[in-house]
Amino acid sequence: MKTRAIILAGGEGSRMGILTAKRTKPAVPFGGKYRIIDFTLSNCVNSGIFDVMILAQYRPHSLIEHIGAGGPWDLNRDWTGGVRIYTPYKARGASDWYLGNADAVQQNFRFIKQGNPDLVIILSGDQIYEMNYDAMVAFHLDHEASLTMATIRVPISEASRFGVVGLDEDYRVTSFVEKPSNPPSDMINMGVYLFNLEVLDHALWEDHNRPDSSHDFGKDILPRLINRGERVFAYPYTGYWVDVGTVTSYWQAHMDQLEDKPPFDLNDRSWIIHTRTEERPPVWFARGASVENCMVSDGCEIFPGARVERSVLSPGVKIQSGAIVRESIILTGTVIEKGAVVEHAIIDKKVNIGENCRVGAIVPGPTPQICMVGKNSQIPANLIIEPGAVIGTDVIASDFTSDIVRSDEYIQTRRLPYEI
Repeated sequence: MKTRAIILAGGEGSRMGILTAKRTKPAVPFGGKYRIIDFTLSNCVNSGIFDVMILAQYRPHSLIEHIGAGGPWDLNRDWTGGVRIYTPYKARGASDWYLGNADAVQQNFRFIKQGNPDLVIILSGDQIYEMNYDAMVAFHLDHEASLTMATIRVPISEASRFGVVGLDEDYRVTSFVEKPSNPPSDMINMGVYLFNLEVLDHALWEDHNRPDSSHDFGKDILPRLINRGERVFAYPYTGYWVDVGTVTSYWQAHMDQLEDKPPFDLNDRSWIIHTRTEERPPVWFARGASVENCMVSDGCEIFPGARVERSVLSPGVKIQSGAIVRESIILTGTVIEKGAVVEHAIIDKKVNIGENCRVGAIVPGPTPQICMVGKNSQIPANLIIEPGAVIGTDVIASDFTSDIVRSDEYIQTRRLPYEI
């Protein structure tokens, strides 16, 4: 039984703020050394699926550079398919920017059906979870399903953000409603779909020919298949799963990894999360530095008197003397200079936080107020950035008109694009 994986990695991810200003959401760094797409890719190879297609659209450059020929995932192979990245193209026939996730698959279906795979598993490139897809394939075959969709239970208060699924006692899907205001159930769609090839082909072509369709799996494809009585089944998943679609969920997923017993064990040698690793020296902790409940990547330097608590440091981060970092995510190559304090913040790559700056703060409340600083920005000394404020990408000292950035402010560079 031949299975081909399709990873949808073209989303703009606008709710991720400045993290997706220069990259697609699946290429956003996660957990220090990884990118978000590494988790789905690793699920594929750990499940024995070595035939993977990635459909990209929005700002794919970081993603393409990260994936390369697929070597870190053992996907640099031709005989079993390996990994290939497809972006929108202009042809003589109907082709254009993807109009929805189903349209993205439809436009590439001539490539998908090459080699006649028996099954096609459609995956999202922006989720953090561990799943054995081989077990899902076995479930699909045992139930003689046309389509199997992975499902998970969530708090009923969160169900309205997802597609809600109704089941019978045999796990057959009896109803499906996309993002209802009053969810009838806490069982939701994870966005993991296993199709028989011919069922997918027919469903996509029918959808393509409907001018009233939004060309989306959740809004269009799934309801039609269920309503016409196709054999659609739900594969129950009970592990850790996060759709990192917002700044808060991204930050919280990192904090989950800092628990004494994290819900997702990155140290599990039986299910390795593969990635493209930078060649950097070991971590260096100076005498007098303090690090508690942190994930610290290669090449980081923690100087005397610096204090880091419940934070994630990506490769090459420098925390200089007397600086304090708490409950924050610091991405590759960023420098936190002497005496600066960073709390409840997400700092993107190659940022410089000047001496004695105050970036964010830990404010009591049910929802954290996350302060964000965009890639390549330079924060001048002594600046105060209040909780919840956002500094865009490529910002420099002359872009600030005050020594305080208020919580509701968004500071952007005033330079022209060609000057950056």
